[in-house]
This record gives sequence, structure tokens and C-alpha cells, in this order.
Amino acid sequence: MLCQSIDRALDRYEFHLIAFVIMPEHLHLLVYPTTNECKIDRLLAAIKRPFSYRIKELLIEQQHPLLSELTIRTRPGKTAFRFWLEGPGFDRNFFSKKAVETAVNYLHLNPVNRKLVTESREWKWSSARWYASNGEFVDSDLPTIHGLPWDFFDQTEQ
Repeated sequence: MLCQSIDRALDRYEFHLIAFVIMPEHLHLLVYPTTNECKIDRLLAAIKRPFSYRIKELLIEQQHPLLSELTIRTRPGKTAFRFWLEGPGFDRNFFSKKAVETAVNYLHLNPVNRKLVTESREWKWSSARWYASNGEFVDSDLPTIHGLPWDFFDQTEQ
């Protein structure tokens, strides 16, 4: 469900996915806009809101105890379902090939650093296997990966 939300949001707001990793309690997305109209806040909302709604519906359907843990009091007499942490998340812009490559490596090493796997390509919920196969390995469970946008950078820059 999360990967579907990511794909739909990327299409709607015209972003491409460079790399990603989905961890047990957080995720990292490295994206780039394909138009001059870059609305990262809308992209994130388009991923988070529908996914959160689907999770809430599943928890209600299953009468799962997690539903009450994720329902918080926002003010007296008012509650809200809170799947995601409050706030927009953390984002930054990269302006060089080296910075993008470093970010991709950082993302892919998350499961290794957490000792969930010994090699990054072993983690299913990551773009690491796609990169290890030079883009030949495609998993339909995962969001569509577009790869590195080298044409965005000056080819002489290292």
C-alpha cells in the first residue's frame, strides 16, 4: 500500500524516484522534480494522507488494538488518528553528483547499519537491488525507480 501511494504521488506531482529505503519505523525517499513546479510538501501529503487513511480503515476492520494507540487527543473532546509523526519531515536539496551518490549509499546502508541484513541488496524494501542489477531487477511490490538524473548536473562536476 505504501509503495502504491508513493507511485501515485510521484506521478501526480511529477517527481521521479532516484532511491528509497523503507525501514520498520521510517522511510527515506530521494526524488527529483521533472517540472519547474516543485511542490515537495504536496508530494509528501499525497503519500502520507492516503496511506494513513488505508491503515486506519484496516485497523478498524480488524478491530486492532493498535488503533487506540495511534489515536491521540488533539484538544479536549477532539481526537485524531496519527500514523505519521507530526511535522513535514526532513528534506534537503543536493546540487552535485557526489552529494546524490552519497545520499543513495546512505539510504541503502540503513538496513545494514541496523543489522537487519548483512548487505544492502538483501533488503527487499529498498532500491539497492535495482542499483546492484544496473536497473534490470524490478520488483512490482516496490515503487518505480527512475535512477540517477545525471543530466541535472554539470557533467564536468565530480
